[in-house]
Amino acid sequence: MDFKGSDTIPGPRTEDHLPHTATAAVKIVIVGGFGVGKTTMVGSVSEIRPLTTEETMTQAGVGVDDNYGSDTKTATTVAMDFGRISITEQLVLYLFGTPGQERFWFLWNGLFEGALGAVVLIDTRRLEVSFDVIGRLEERGVPFVVAVNSFPDAPRYPIDDLRSALDLAAEIPIIECDARRRASSRDVLMTLLRFLHSLALAKAPT
Repeated sequence: MDFKGSDTIPGPRTEDHLPHTATAAVKIVIVGGFGVGKTTMVGSVSEIRPLTTEETMTQAGVGVDDNYGSDTKTATTVAMDFGRISITEQLVLYLFGTPGQERFWFLWNGLFEGALGAVVLIDTRRLEVSFDVIGRLEERGVPFVVAVNSFPDAPRYPIDDLRSALDLAAEIPIIECDARRRASSRDVLMTLLRFLHSLALAKAPT
């Protein structure tokens, strides 16, 4: 689009404007290993056109990035994904998806700043890539829920088995989802909000 000769710079689209009724905003981070569906989840649930920083994968990642189970993936997030969803007329969630490759994890420090909670998205074909992710959240004291992204060829395990394999405390919610579906991704976010609410109630003075 050519703006030569124009005195105006195009602003955000009308549908991207923050609702005038919004009175509270919460930052949520979506984390997980490479190729688990973080960009897909942000894109499926965001009410605005999501901001992505995907770049084409090159030979530089061969032998460095573990793309098992994502062999057909041709692009990867190198900074973050960003989206927004209104939970009520007053409450807005800002969603930040993190890069999955370990070589980009230094960016997580800034993305976690001010986050109220996190969603850990996992792929049951590669549970081991979630161990370090969960460990980092626990070190930072960031409350989180675990969402099992339902890939067509992924094995299904009982929730109790997954909890044991991931060494999760009994109170941490685990929910199955399809990151491609808006309703399913929204259910994950609502599960996180309910969990955060329960933690707040537990800390409240009696």
